[in-house]
Amino acid sequence: MTKKIETDFTRLMGCELPLIGAPMFLVSNVEMVVAISEAGGIGTFPSLNFRPIDKYQKALSEIRKRTKKPFGVNIIVNRSNLRQDQDLKLALDAGVNLFITSLGSPAKVIKEAHANGAKVICDVISLDHALKVQDLGADGVVAVGAGAGGHAGPISPLVLIPWLKEKLKIPVIAAGGIARGEQMLAALALGASAVHVGTRFIASLEAGVDEAYKKAIVDSSPEDIVMTTRISGTPAAVINTPYVQKIGLELPLPLKLLKQNPRTKRYADLVIHYLGMKSLEQAADQPTWKTVWSAGQSVGLVHEISSCETIVKNFVTEYFDAVNRLPK
Repeated sequence: MTKKIETDFTRLMGCELPLIGAPMFLVSNVEMVVAISEAGGIGTFPSLNFRPIDKYQKALSEIRKRTKKPFGVNIIVNRSNLRQDQDLKLALDAGVNLFITSLGSPAKVIKEAHANGAKVICDVISLDHALKVQDLGADGVVAVGAGAGGHAGPISPLVLIPWLKEKLKIPVIAAGGIARGEQMLAALALGASAVHVGTRFIASLEAGVDEAYKKAIVDSSPEDIVMTTRISGTPAAVINTPYVQKIGLELPLPLKLLKQNPRTKRYADLVIHYLGMKSLEQAADQPTWKTVWSAGQSVGLVHEISSCETIVKNFVTEYFDAVNRLPK
């Protein structure tokens, strides 16, 4: 039986542990979501991991058949995601408990999720955005700090978490560099209600990526993580492979100019997202010299490939070990 760690977030979601398996593009799958939720956390996945849309609908159905525990879906809410309305409807029909929004306004997701009894938390990297989503009715924010994989924020979690906690009335979920239970304890001590864990779950038995990607997570150090705008136009953390070094970390000048022009920005974003998705797909499924692997600085704390259940159990053990090590 899972040893409970109760917080505002676990009470909100009806789960045993304040731990979200972060939705990771091309990594999160049905097996991961079910395993994390069954272990006491909340498994989540990006809706766009399943294409075409009938595969997404099938995945939602399969997860709900395999677990009665809460699980979540990440929906990108900017204009480049042409599937967002359909993805939201299918998720609501399937009884999804939690929505994580990113890269845009969550207003519609919040309205429709709340009408269905679901909760919504929103990725934020700044106080301004956090206050906006709170005003829209968000149930919490994912405070994405420095050290996170994917679209990391610039502010240290040591500052970002208590700063947002001080200014907001809704729960703050800590994201960025968290791979162990003692870091979960530290995040809760800073005022977080839960942690959002991504990179650690890439090195899992359930992750549906090539073994070379998992091995790269285990073998890399925090110094191997660099920020690049080449993937989506927004700074994203990746492992500094030879291919990443070759192409550089900035957008090509023509795309950068198109992105800066208000009249062409939307089309530039579509092109950048499409090319970035293709690069990540190839790297996740068929590593070549064109390898682009998304990861955060917590790679330095990942030393083996384990099951998602074991990873969650280790978080709990490490959490209570750290509690016992604190000065009395």
